[in-house]
Amino acid sequence: MPHSAAARNHSRTLRDTAALSEAGLLPPEADLAGLEAVQARYAIAVTPAMAALIDPADPRDPIAAQYIPDPAELRTAPHEIEDPTADAPFTPVPGVVHRYPDRALLKPLLACPVYCRFCFRREVVGPDGGLLTTEQLEAALAWFERTPQVREVILTGGDPLMLSPRRLAWLLERLSAIPHIEILRIHSRVPVADPGRVTAALAAALTLEKPLYLCVHANHAREFTTDAMAALRLLTGAGVVLLGQSVLLRGVNDSAAALEDLFRAMLRGRVKPYYLHQLDPAPGTARFEVPPEEGRALLAALRFRVTGLAWPTYVQERPNGGGKAPIGPSFA
Repeated sequence: MPHSAAARNHSRTLRDTAALSEAGLLPPEADLAGLEAVQARYAIAVTPAMAALIDPADPRDPIAAQYIPDPAELRTAPHEIEDPTADAPFTPVPGVVHRYPDRALLKPLLACPVYCRFCFRREVVGPDGGLLTTEQLEAALAWFERTPQVREVILTGGDPLMLSPRRLAWLLERLSAIPHIEILRIHSRVPVADPGRVTAALAAALTLEKPLYLCVHANHAREFTTDAMAALRLLTGAGVVLLGQSVLLRGVNDSAAALEDLFRAMLRGRVKPYYLHQLDPAPGTARFEVPPEEGRALLAALRFRVTGLAWPTYVQERPNGGGKAPIGPSFA
């Protein structure tokens, strides 16, 4: 497929509308004033790996839809809310979210390699990082130490793999040393969005005595590039168990064929499809929404086309921090 030479050869992350325009990733008719208004409110980042996948000649390119800003982001639909997963009411100390009795989130930073235009934390993530201070991180670790009902820690953010391997290893070792913590999980875009960050040092940081699961976020089969597959092989070679999570998105993967290709690509990368998320109603994301009944029909169409290994749990976040509930099709 044709890609712009500028995008293909870009060696740095594109972080503003001027850089996107220079790379040939904005259409000639783009509303530059509207895009600059979006840029003033929400972070922009498109890595070289993702820029190289975008076909600027295709106005419906599914990779561009995920990462290239759109003035529609400034329009908030009546049903959209700033904190759709209700992190704030369940935050006992900065960086920790405790919604479920036996597990809790730890958000050590709020920086990501890319900034998805549909992100449910889009109001708070950004390149300034939201990095927990040493005092805040120690307070978070102390909370885990004194909360014995928590058996699983889920590192999220932001993207925990944006931490240096040394810092990440230190954090994982501290969590592993807590006797009642049995499972560690990391949610990340890095292996597909910025696979060059997956080094031997990073893989070594993820090699622990306790079980560690890495949940790789990808929404389209094209994200599983040769470099991404090499990064995934490095991780599995280090003993990391890989799960996949995706969001059902209009214009990205809202067809049975696109979902089938995505789940098959995951399996080729030794990633077990785990969750397919219904879109969380963050402000300015309505253009991505696929109704749950349509999502159920898409999955039902896949039931006898793909192996059970490719079958994720289709989930929707319940209101007011009620957590994820399965909403998949019934075959009874």
